[in-house]
Amino acid sequence: MPYYRKLGSLPPKRHIEYRVEPGYRGEGIYYEEVVTLAGFGRAYSICYHLRPPTRVRKVEPAGEVCIDRAPQGALRHHHLKTAQLPARGDVITGRVPLLFNDDVVLSRCRPSLPQTELYRNAVSDEVLFIHRGQGVVKSMFGVLRIKPFDYVVIPRCTTHQVEFESGTQPDLLVFESTGNVTIPERYLNPDGQLRLGAPYYERDFHGPQEMLTVDREEETRILIKDGNRLTRYTLASHPFDLVGWDGLVYPFTFNADDFEPITGTIHQPPPVQQTFDAPGYVICTFAPRMLDTHPQAVKIPYAHSNVQADEVLYYVRGKFGSRRGVEEASITLHPRGIPHGPHPGTIVASRPMTRTDELAVMMDTIRPLSITRQAMQMDDDSYPYSWLE
Repeated sequence: MPYYRKLGSLPPKRHIEYRVEPGYRGEGIYYEEVVTLAGFGRAYSICYHLRPPTRVRKVEPAGEVCIDRAPQGALRHHHLKTAQLPARGDVITGRVPLLFNDDVVLSRCRPSLPQTELYRNAVSDEVLFIHRGQGVVKSMFGVLRIKPFDYVVIPRCTTHQVEFESGTQPDLLVFESTGNVTIPERYLNPDGQLRLGAPYYERDFHGPQEMLTVDREEETRILIKDGNRLTRYTLASHPFDLVGWDGLVYPFTFNADDFEPITGTIHQPPPVQQTFDAPGYVICTFAPRMLDTHPQAVKIPYAHSNVQADEVLYYVRGKFGSRRGVEEASITLHPRGIPHGPHPGTIVASRPMTRTDELAVMMDTIRPLSITRQAMQMDDDSYPYSWLE
């Protein structure tokens, strides 16, 4: 998790009366809510509301999110050209699932509408990679500013609203994670601080900077997703009524351009690019970096057989040295069991190069990924034969 933060007004100790006059219904206190992970066993935050956060006026079913799995008659590589994905819906309803297993759902989203209804994912952490667009994420924790190439990590059960500024078509890659998204354990020293030599530092993580205390006794709707089920709750008052909070559970950003690549005299394997960890998969950042310095170094990745992992790359910016034919917003899936590697001619082309300007997001999964029918509509079925050229 990110480091401890506090914002707003807090009492001197937890679980004591935090008095205010007159308070809701004359009770004279702010209402404490404790947000915990893994029962009570892991990270938590403590929040203070103007009103009890449990006042519900209406609960109603709101449908289901259907993931339409495509038949996969053959094991093969895929190249999904998602750049021309039509804009539709908002940042929640406009998501198009492409790849999935029991641990993660990977979607693309190009919203055409503002998000007008609050949203909460009850069972999954979400990571929004902002390819284009800037704005804010509003939640009870306050206002979190977002910009291009931010990873926006939103812990499960965080009710929120994403607002993009006008002028640029927002473009997102979305991870829905069954397990908790965390900082890789090997990056942390025994005291919980990021190690010297880790590819980022605490200063690179950004949480909400200002409180957003909405003091309104009015019915407020929230769309709640748990798995494929959607439920609409109508609360008696607005849930963003915090006066203060502290802890380790809150939405935060990390920008891909702040990743500090680890390089060597010869090619370094993808684990040195790891950015986040989650049960069943990892997220890595291929950031601009110096290339290998050995006089005989092969400066692009070697041919690789994924024996126990499916590898997904999302191409964000720059020229990817080992791959031909990919474009911005391309997604490649190289599944386990068959080799992939640099395209013909790319090894020779890389010899005079000293630096790469590529930016890409990688996901490696332990369980095999399924592909959706929507993804197959964007699939280049000639891609498995592209190594012959």
